[in-house]
Amino acid sequence: MTAYAPDFEKALAVGRPPNIVKLFPHSKALIVSGKVIDRAMIAKGKAMTIAANGRSAVVIRGALQAAQRANAAIIIEIAKSEGGSGAYCAVNFWNMASLVDQMCNELGITVPVAIHADHYGIKGDKDVKAARTEIPSMFEAGITSIAIDASHLPDDQNLLANIELAPFVPSWAGLETEVGEIKGKEGLSTPAEALFLIQGLNAHGIFPDWIALNNGTTHGIEASDAGIQVELTAEIHKKIEKYRVSGAQHGTSGNNSDRLRAIAARTHTTKANVATALQMISWGLEVNDYGNAIMDAEKNFNKVRDAGVTEELWAEMVAYATGKGIKAGDYKKLNLPFENKIAGQSAQVRERMAQRVADFVHGMLVDVFNARDTAPLAIDAIIKAGSYDLGPKTGRIEDPAEWTPEKIRTRAAGLAGSRGPGGNFDD
Repeated sequence: MTAYAPDFEKALAVGRPPNIVKLFPHSKALIVSGKVIDRAMIAKGKAMTIAANGRSAVVIRGALQAAQRANAAIIIEIAKSEGGSGAYCAVNFWNMASLVDQMCNELGITVPVAIHADHYGIKGDKDVKAARTEIPSMFEAGITSIAIDASHLPDDQNLLANIELAPFVPSWAGLETEVGEIKGKEGLSTPAEALFLIQGLNAHGIFPDWIALNNGTTHGIEASDAGIQVELTAEIHKKIEKYRVSGAQHGTSGNNSDRLRAIAARTHTTKANVATALQMISWGLEVNDYGNAIMDAEKNFNKVRDAGVTEELWAEMVAYATGKGIKAGDYKKLNLPFENKIAGQSAQVRERMAQRVADFVHGMLVDVFNARDTAPLAIDAIIKAGSYDLGPKTGRIEDPAEWTPEKIRTRAAGLAGSRGPGGNFDD
Protein backbone atom coordinates (compact mmCIF):
# COMPACT_ATOMS: atom_id res chain seq x y z
CA MET A 1 0.00 0.00 0.00
CA THR A 2 1.52 3.32 -1.05
CA ALA A 3 0.18 6.84 -1.06
CA TYR A 4 -1.10 7.96 -4.43
CA ALA A 5 0.45 11.16 -5.77
CA PRO A 6 -2.83 13.14 -5.50
CA ASP A 7 -3.12 12.20 -1.81
CA PHE A 8 0.45 13.30 -1.19
CA GLU A 9 -0.19 16.62 -2.91
CA LYS A 10 -3.36 17.15 -0.86
CA ALA A 11 -1.51 16.40 2.35
CA LEU A 12 1.36 18.65 1.32
CA ALA A 13 -1.08 21.50 0.71
CA VAL A 14 -2.74 21.38 4.13
CA GLY A 15 -0.58 19.16 6.36
CA ARG A 16 2.53 21.25 6.91
CA PRO A 17 2.37 23.37 10.08
CA PRO A 18 2.64 27.15 9.72
CA ASN A 19 6.23 27.33 10.94
CA ILE A 20 7.28 24.83 8.25
CA VAL A 21 5.36 26.66 5.53
CA LYS A 22 7.02 29.93 6.53
CA LEU A 23 10.51 28.42 6.58
CA PHE A 24 10.21 26.31 3.42
CA PRO A 25 7.44 27.85 1.29
CA HIS A 26 8.31 25.96 -1.91
CA SER A 27 9.30 22.64 -0.36
CA LYS A 28 8.01 19.21 -1.34
CA ALA A 29 8.96 17.72 2.03
CA LEU A 30 5.97 16.57 4.08
CA ILE A 31 7.18 17.73 7.50
CA VAL A 32 4.30 17.32 9.94
CA SER A 33 3.28 17.52 13.58
CA GLY A 34 4.24 14.64 15.82
CA LYS A 35 0.51 14.10 16.32
CA VAL A 36 0.26 12.88 12.73
CA ILE A 37 2.89 10.20 13.29
CA ASP A 38 1.24 8.99 16.50
CA ARG A 39 -2.18 8.73 14.81
CA ALA A 40 -0.74 6.70 11.93
CA MET A 41 0.68 4.10 14.34
CA ILE A 42 -2.62 3.95 16.23
CA ALA A 43 -4.48 3.47 12.95
CA LYS A 44 -2.32 0.51 12.02
CA GLY A 45 -2.44 -0.97 15.52
CA LYS A 46 0.36 -2.64 17.48
CA ALA A 47 2.85 -0.47 15.66
CA MET A 48 5.49 2.06 16.63
CA THR A 49 7.89 3.99 14.48
CA ILE A 50 11.47 4.94 15.01
CA ALA A 51 12.34 8.30 16.48
CA ALA A 52 15.77 8.33 14.89
CA ASN A 53 18.22 10.41 16.83
CA GLY A 54 19.96 12.61 14.28
CA ARG A 55 23.32 13.05 15.95
CA SER A 56 24.86 13.52 12.50
CA ALA A 57 23.74 14.37 8.98
CA VAL A 58 24.60 10.88 7.70
CA VAL A 59 22.34 9.29 10.32
CA ILE A 60 19.44 11.54 9.29
CA ARG A 61 20.04 10.70 5.66
CA GLY A 62 20.05 6.96 6.27
CA ALA A 63 16.94 7.07 8.45
CA LEU A 64 14.98 9.01 5.83
CA GLN A 65 16.03 6.57 3.09
CA ALA A 66 14.91 3.65 5.25
CA ALA A 67 11.52 5.24 5.96
CA GLN A 68 10.92 5.85 2.25
CA ARG A 69 11.81 2.25 1.45
CA ALA A 70 9.49 0.98 4.19
CA ASN A 71 6.73 3.48 3.26
CA ALA A 72 6.70 4.39 6.95
CA ALA A 73 5.98 7.63 8.77
CA ILE A 74 9.01 8.59 10.86
CA ILE A 75 10.36 10.98 13.49
CA ILE A 76 13.76 12.64 13.41
CA GLU A 77 14.84 13.96 16.80
CA ILE A 78 17.68 15.32 18.89
CA ALA A 79 17.81 15.70 22.68
CA LYS A 80 18.60 18.90 24.57
CA SER A 81 21.95 17.57 25.82
CA GLU A 82 22.88 16.63 22.26
CA GLY A 83 21.46 19.56 20.32
CA GLY A 84 20.59 22.29 22.81
CA SER A 85 22.60 25.34 23.87
CA GLY A 86 25.32 23.09 25.34
CA ALA A 87 25.31 20.65 22.42
CA TYR A 88 27.82 17.89 21.76
CA CYS A 89 26.46 17.39 18.24
CA ALA A 90 26.57 19.63 15.17
CA VAL A 91 22.91 18.83 14.50
CA ASN A 92 20.77 20.87 16.88
CA PHE A 93 17.28 22.17 17.64
CA TRP A 94 17.76 25.11 15.30
CA ASN A 95 19.17 23.43 12.17
CA MET A 96 17.58 19.97 12.21
CA ALA A 97 14.42 20.94 10.29
CA SER A 98 16.52 22.59 7.58
CA LEU A 99 18.66 19.47 7.22
CA VAL A 100 15.60 17.22 7.00
CA ASP A 101 13.84 19.49 4.53
CA GLN A 102 16.90 19.68 2.27
CA MET A 103 17.43 15.91 2.32
CA CYS A 104 13.78 15.13 1.68
CA ASN A 105 13.77 17.34 -1.39
CA GLU A 106 17.10 16.00 -2.62
CA LEU A 107 16.18 12.35 -2.13
CA GLY A 108 12.52 12.57 -3.14
CA ILE A 109 11.29 11.52 0.30
CA THR A 110 7.47 11.50 0.33
CA VAL A 111 6.74 9.88 3.71
CA PRO A 112 5.58 12.19 6.53
CA VAL A 113 8.36 13.25 8.91
CA ALA A 114 8.07 14.94 12.31
CA ILE A 115 10.91 17.01 13.80
CA HIS A 116 11.07 16.27 17.53
CA ALA A 117 12.93 18.06 20.33
CA ASP A 118 13.55 15.19 22.72
CA HIS A 119 14.37 15.35 26.43
CA TYR A 120 13.94 19.08 26.72
CA GLY A 121 15.23 18.84 30.25
CA ILE A 122 13.88 20.96 33.10
CA LYS A 123 15.83 20.63 36.35
CA GLY A 124 14.71 23.75 38.19
CA ASP A 125 13.35 27.29 38.05
CA LYS A 126 16.31 28.52 35.99
CA ASP A 127 15.48 26.03 33.22
CA VAL A 128 11.80 26.97 33.29
CA LYS A 129 12.68 30.65 32.89
CA ALA A 130 15.03 29.96 29.95
CA ALA A 131 12.47 27.67 28.32
CA ARG A 132 9.94 30.50 27.98
CA THR A 133 12.21 32.03 25.33
CA GLU A 134 14.02 28.97 24.02
CA ILE A 135 11.01 26.77 23.23
CA PRO A 136 9.40 29.39 20.93
CA SER A 137 12.77 29.86 19.19
CA MET A 138 12.91 26.13 18.48
CA PHE A 139 9.48 26.09 16.88
CA GLU A 140 10.45 29.16 14.86
CA ALA A 141 13.35 27.05 13.54
CA GLY A 142 11.09 24.17 12.47
CA ILE A 143 10.53 21.87 15.44
CA THR A 144 7.09 20.21 15.17
CA SER A 145 7.05 18.11 18.34
CA ILE A 146 8.62 18.34 21.79
CA ALA A 147 9.21 16.31 24.94
CA ILE A 148 9.02 18.42 28.08
CA ASP A 149 11.18 16.35 30.41
CA ALA A 150 10.98 17.47 34.03
CA SER A 151 11.31 13.87 35.25
CA HIS A 152 14.47 14.82 37.13
CA LEU A 153 12.25 16.72 39.58
CA PRO A 154 9.87 15.44 42.29
CA ASP A 155 6.42 14.52 40.98
CA ASP A 156 4.68 17.75 41.97
CA GLN A 157 7.41 19.92 40.45
CA ASN A 158 7.40 17.78 37.29
CA LEU A 159 3.68 18.35 36.83
CA LEU A 160 3.84 22.06 37.67
CA ALA A 161 6.73 22.63 35.22
CA ASN A 162 4.76 20.91 32.45
CA ILE A 163 1.72 23.06 33.21
CA GLU A 164 3.79 26.25 33.20
CA LEU A 165 5.52 25.48 29.88
CA ALA A 166 2.57 24.05 27.93
CA PRO A 167 1.42 27.52 26.70
CA PHE A 168 4.75 27.93 24.91
CA VAL A 169 4.14 24.81 22.78
CA PRO A 170 1.82 25.36 19.77
CA SER A 171 -1.48 23.53 20.21
CA TRP A 172 -0.97 21.72 16.89
CA ALA A 173 2.43 20.30 17.88
CA GLY A 174 3.21 16.82 19.15
CA LEU A 175 3.70 16.79 22.93
CA GLU A 176 5.51 14.24 25.07
CA THR A 177 5.76 14.20 28.84
CA GLU A 178 7.87 11.99 31.08
CA VAL A 179 7.68 10.41 34.51
CA GLY A 180 10.65 8.62 36.01
CA GLU A 181 14.12 9.60 34.86
CA ILE A 182 15.55 7.05 32.41
CA LYS A 183 18.29 5.27 34.36
CA GLY A 184 17.82 1.51 34.05
CA LYS A 185 16.42 -0.78 36.71
CA GLU A 186 16.69 1.85 39.48
CA GLY A 187 13.92 4.38 40.17
CA LEU A 188 11.31 2.68 38.00
CA SER A 189 8.17 4.62 37.17
CA THR A 190 5.01 3.53 38.95
CA PRO A 191 1.40 3.44 37.71
CA ALA A 192 0.44 5.92 40.45
CA GLU A 193 3.08 8.45 39.34
CA ALA A 194 2.07 8.20 35.69
CA LEU A 195 -1.62 8.58 36.55
CA PHE A 196 -0.86 11.60 38.75
CA LEU A 197 1.01 13.33 35.93
CA ILE A 198 -1.58 12.62 33.22
CA GLN A 199 -4.57 13.47 35.41
CA GLY A 200 -3.02 16.76 36.49
CA LEU A 201 -2.23 17.73 32.91
CA ASN A 202 -5.72 16.76 31.78
CA ALA A 203 -7.28 18.95 34.48
CA HIS A 204 -5.38 21.89 33.04
CA GLY A 205 -6.47 21.19 29.46
CA ILE A 206 -3.13 19.66 28.44
CA PHE A 207 -3.41 16.44 26.44
CA PRO A 208 -0.02 14.83 25.73
CA ASP A 209 0.38 12.57 22.74
CA TRP A 210 3.03 10.45 24.50
CA ILE A 211 4.31 9.60 27.94
CA ALA A 212 7.84 8.29 28.47
CA LEU A 213 8.64 6.08 31.46
CA ASN A 214 11.60 4.66 33.24
CA ASN A 215 10.54 1.11 32.45
CA GLY A 216 13.89 -0.51 33.07
CA THR A 217 16.05 0.58 30.19
CA THR A 218 19.02 2.93 29.86
CA HIS A 219 20.42 5.42 27.41
CA GLY A 220 23.52 4.46 25.48
CA ILE A 221 25.11 1.02 25.45
CA GLU A 222 22.94 -1.51 27.26
CA ALA A 223 25.27 -3.01 29.87
CA SER A 224 22.99 -5.73 31.22
CA ASP A 225 20.15 -7.97 30.14
CA ALA A 226 17.60 -6.18 32.35
CA GLY A 227 16.34 -3.85 29.67
CA ILE A 228 12.75 -2.84 29.03
CA GLN A 229 10.14 -4.23 31.40
CA VAL A 230 7.21 -5.03 29.15
CA GLU A 231 4.78 -5.98 31.91
CA LEU A 232 5.39 -2.76 33.86
CA THR A 233 4.90 -0.74 30.68
CA ALA A 234 1.64 -2.52 29.88
CA GLU A 235 0.40 -2.02 33.45
CA ILE A 236 1.07 1.72 33.36
CA HIS A 237 -0.49 2.14 29.92
CA LYS A 238 -3.60 0.30 31.15
CA LYS A 239 -3.81 2.60 34.17
CA ILE A 240 -3.93 5.74 31.99
CA GLU A 241 -5.81 4.20 29.08
CA LYS A 242 -8.90 6.43 29.21
CA TYR A 243 -6.69 9.50 28.71
CA ARG A 244 -5.53 8.10 25.35
CA VAL A 245 -1.86 8.82 25.83
CA SER A 246 0.52 6.72 23.73
CA GLY A 247 3.84 5.44 24.99
CA ALA A 248 7.26 6.74 24.00
CA GLN A 249 9.96 4.11 24.48
CA HIS A 250 13.32 5.59 25.36
CA GLY A 251 16.67 3.81 25.50
CA THR A 252 15.85 1.33 22.72
CA SER A 253 19.46 0.67 21.69
CA GLY A 254 20.71 -2.61 23.13
CA ASN A 255 17.33 -4.24 23.73
CA ASN A 256 16.73 -7.37 21.70
CA SER A 257 14.19 -7.54 18.91
CA ASP A 258 11.79 -9.83 20.73
CA ARG A 259 11.51 -7.42 23.63
CA LEU A 260 10.87 -4.51 21.26
CA ARG A 261 8.25 -6.51 19.35
CA ALA A 262 6.52 -7.17 22.68
CA ILE A 263 6.48 -3.45 23.45
CA ALA A 264 4.80 -2.78 20.11
CA ALA A 265 2.34 -5.66 20.43
CA ARG A 266 1.40 -5.52 24.12
CA THR A 267 1.49 -1.82 25.02
CA HIS A 268 0.24 1.47 23.59
CA THR A 269 3.71 2.55 22.49
CA THR A 270 3.88 4.35 19.12
CA LYS A 271 7.32 6.01 19.32
CA ALA A 272 10.66 4.25 19.89
CA ASN A 273 13.81 6.30 20.31
CA VAL A 274 17.00 4.91 18.77
CA ALA A 275 20.21 6.89 19.20
CA THR A 276 23.44 5.15 20.17
CA ALA A 277 22.93 2.22 17.81
CA LEU A 278 22.63 4.55 14.80
CA GLN A 279 25.76 6.46 15.79
CA MET A 280 27.82 3.28 16.13
CA ILE A 281 26.46 1.76 12.93
CA SER A 282 27.20 4.89 10.92
CA TRP A 283 30.81 4.88 12.09
CA GLY A 284 31.23 1.28 10.93
CA LEU A 285 31.46 -0.47 14.27
CA GLU A 286 30.51 -4.09 14.68
CA VAL A 287 27.14 -4.45 16.38
CA ASN A 288 24.90 -7.34 17.34
CA ASP A 289 21.52 -7.94 15.73
CA TYR A 290 19.84 -5.24 17.83
CA GLY A 291 22.43 -2.51 17.52
CA ASN A 292 24.56 -2.89 20.64
CA ALA A 293 28.21 -2.24 19.85
CA ILE A 294 30.49 -5.24 20.32
CA MET A 295 33.68 -4.70 22.31
CA ASP A 296 36.75 -6.87 22.81
CA ALA A 297 38.17 -8.01 26.14
CA GLU A 298 39.93 -4.66 26.59
CA LYS A 299 36.64 -2.77 26.07
CA ASN A 300 37.66 -1.50 22.63
CA PHE A 301 35.13 -1.25 19.81
CA ASN A 302 35.54 -3.51 16.80
CA LYS A 303 35.71 -1.51 13.56
CA VAL A 304 34.49 -3.33 10.43
CA ARG A 305 36.99 -2.75 7.65
CA ASP A 306 35.68 -0.75 4.67
CA ALA A 307 32.46 0.07 6.53
CA GLY A 308 31.49 3.46 7.95
CA VAL A 309 34.29 5.99 8.30
CA THR A 310 37.70 5.23 6.86
CA GLU A 311 40.18 3.29 8.96
CA GLU A 312 42.37 6.40 9.09
CA LEU A 313 39.58 8.60 10.40
CA TRP A 314 38.53 5.98 12.94
CA ALA A 315 42.08 5.79 14.25
CA GLU A 316 42.04 9.58 14.62
CA MET A 317 38.72 9.40 16.49
CA VAL A 318 40.04 6.74 18.87
CA ALA A 319 43.23 8.71 19.48
CA TYR A 320 41.17 11.83 20.21
CA ALA A 321 38.97 9.92 22.66
CA THR A 322 42.01 8.42 24.40
CA GLY A 323 43.70 11.80 24.66
CA LYS A 324 40.58 13.36 26.18
CA GLY A 325 39.93 10.45 28.53
CA ILE A 326 36.65 9.64 26.80
CA LYS A 327 35.44 6.14 27.72
CA ALA A 328 33.40 3.81 25.50
CA GLY A 329 30.05 4.96 26.90
CA ASP A 330 30.87 8.59 26.10
CA TYR A 331 31.99 8.18 22.48
CA LYS A 332 28.90 10.26 21.69
CA LYS A 333 31.11 13.26 22.47
CA LEU A 334 33.01 12.59 19.24
CA ASN A 335 30.06 13.78 17.16
CA LEU A 336 30.74 17.51 17.32
CA PRO A 337 34.53 17.53 16.76
CA PHE A 338 34.29 15.04 13.88
CA GLU A 339 31.08 16.07 12.05
CA ASN A 340 32.91 18.33 9.61
CA LYS A 341 35.66 15.77 9.05
CA ILE A 342 32.96 13.23 8.16
CA ALA A 343 31.32 15.76 5.84
CA GLY A 344 34.70 16.14 4.13
CA GLN A 345 35.01 12.44 3.34
CA SER A 346 34.45 11.14 -0.17
CA ALA A 347 30.91 10.62 -1.44
CA GLN A 348 31.54 6.87 -1.40
CA VAL A 349 32.38 6.91 2.32
CA ARG A 350 29.46 9.16 3.23
CA GLU A 351 27.06 7.02 1.22
CA ARG A 352 28.21 3.77 2.79
CA MET A 353 27.78 5.33 6.24
CA ALA A 354 24.21 6.38 5.43
CA GLN A 355 23.44 3.04 3.77
CA ARG A 356 24.52 1.12 6.84
CA VAL A 357 22.10 3.20 8.92
CA ALA A 358 19.36 2.78 6.30
CA ASP A 359 19.64 -1.00 6.31
CA PHE A 360 19.44 -1.18 10.10
CA VAL A 361 16.54 1.28 10.38
CA HIS A 362 14.60 -0.45 7.61
CA GLY A 363 14.93 -3.75 9.45
CA MET A 364 13.66 -2.16 12.66
CA LEU A 365 10.71 -0.47 10.95
CA VAL A 366 9.61 -3.55 9.01
CA ASP A 367 10.66 -6.57 11.06
CA VAL A 368 10.44 -5.27 14.63
CA PHE A 369 8.27 -2.15 14.95
CA ASN A 370 5.50 -3.13 12.50
CA ALA A 371 5.65 0.34 10.92
CA ARG A 372 5.63 -0.65 7.25
CA ASP A 373 3.01 1.20 5.18
CA THR A 374 2.11 3.70 7.89
CA ALA A 375 2.91 6.67 5.63
CA PRO A 376 -0.46 6.44 3.80
CA LEU A 377 -2.23 6.24 7.18
CA ALA A 378 -0.57 9.47 8.25
CA ILE A 379 -1.54 11.10 4.97
CA ASP A 380 -5.11 9.86 5.40
CA ALA A 381 -5.25 11.44 8.85
CA ILE A 382 -4.17 14.80 7.43
CA ILE A 383 -6.67 14.65 4.57
CA LYS A 384 -9.54 13.66 6.86
CA ALA A 385 -8.73 16.52 9.23
CA GLY A 386 -8.18 18.89 6.32
CA SER A 387 -5.49 20.48 8.43
CA TYR A 388 -2.02 20.27 9.92
CA ASP A 389 -3.73 20.31 13.33
CA LEU A 390 -5.28 16.97 14.24
CA GLY A 391 -6.38 18.19 17.66
CA PRO A 392 -6.22 16.22 20.92
CA LYS A 393 -7.19 12.55 21.22
CA THR A 394 -9.36 13.26 24.26
CA GLY A 395 -10.95 16.11 26.18
CA ARG A 396 -10.90 17.30 29.77
CA ILE A 397 -11.94 14.60 32.20
CA GLU A 398 -10.51 15.88 35.50
CA ASP A 399 -11.85 18.78 37.58
CA PRO A 400 -9.41 21.74 37.54
CA ALA A 401 -10.53 22.72 41.03
CA GLU A 402 -9.02 19.49 42.33
CA TRP A 403 -5.66 20.21 40.72
CA THR A 404 -4.60 23.59 42.08
CA PRO A 405 -0.88 23.96 42.94
CA GLU A 406 -1.63 23.40 46.62
CA LYS A 407 -3.64 20.24 45.95
CA ILE A 408 -1.00 19.01 43.50
CA ARG A 409 1.65 19.23 46.22
CA THR A 410 -0.60 17.46 48.71
CA ARG A 411 -1.38 14.65 46.26
CA ALA A 412 2.29 14.24 45.35
CA ALA A 413 3.25 13.78 48.98
CA GLY A 414 1.28 10.53 48.97
CA LEU A 415 3.19 8.99 46.06
CA ALA A 416 5.77 6.36 46.88
CA GLY A 417 7.96 6.43 43.77
CA SER A 418 11.75 6.15 44.04
CA ARG A 419 14.00 8.55 42.13
CA GLY A 420 16.85 6.03 41.85
CA PRO A 421 20.56 6.94 41.91
CA GLY A 422 21.92 10.37 41.15
CA GLY A 423 23.98 11.10 38.05
CA ASN A 424 23.79 12.40 34.49
CA PHE A 425 21.05 10.60 32.58
CA ASP A 426 20.12 13.38 30.16
CA ASP A 427 20.16 11.49 26.86
